[in-house]
Amino acid sequence: MAPKLNIVQVSTRPGRAGPPVAKWFHDFVKQDGQFEPVLIDLADLNLPIFDEPNHPRARKYEHAHTKKWSALIEAGDAVVFVTPEYDYFAPPSLTNAIIYLWQEWNYKPVGFVSYGGMSGGLRSVESVKGLLAGLRTVPIPEGVAIPAFQQFINDEGEFQANELVVTSANTMIGELLKWSNALKPLRAS
Repeated sequence: MAPKLNIVQVSTRPGRAGPPVAKWFHDFVKQDGQFEPVLIDLADLNLPIFDEPNHPRARKYEHAHTKKWSALIEAGDAVVFVTPEYDYFAPPSLTNAIIYLWQEWNYKPVGFVSYGGMSGGLRSVESVKGLLAGLRTVPIPEGVAIPAFQQFINDEGEFQANELVVTSANTMIGELLKWSNALKPLRAS
């Protein structure tokens, strides 16, 4: 059975551009076949600003939204965040979602599909890698950065990757699989 890859679409704002990018990546991973992709949309989860009375390490969640989020992340073997960049930083929805949990993140590799203007969302990615490393994840250096991403959205609203994006996605998936397999004994303990 293929390991599970949680693909988290992080933008929650009205008019967001992330869903076509996330759908493309989900379909790409599914076709690749090395992972079983699970697409998660933070807008659907509707997580409020962190509202649990107990520290995430205690795993004593009181709210249904936290329990659902916990179960989704716990079930995965690796994570890819599909993220834009807002004001040279990660979206607040991403940072908020990360800090909700602790153990569920431990010993999982994390990759990024980032999109934006000239930087392709890379400043967003770099702004959360330290937070993720502190949660015992392994943020891998390989990723998919999509600068001027609007050019890849067709008239039907679908994302159409070019050769560079496809090559980057293949490289990242391969590295995520290596790290997921290497960290599996630590996740099991």
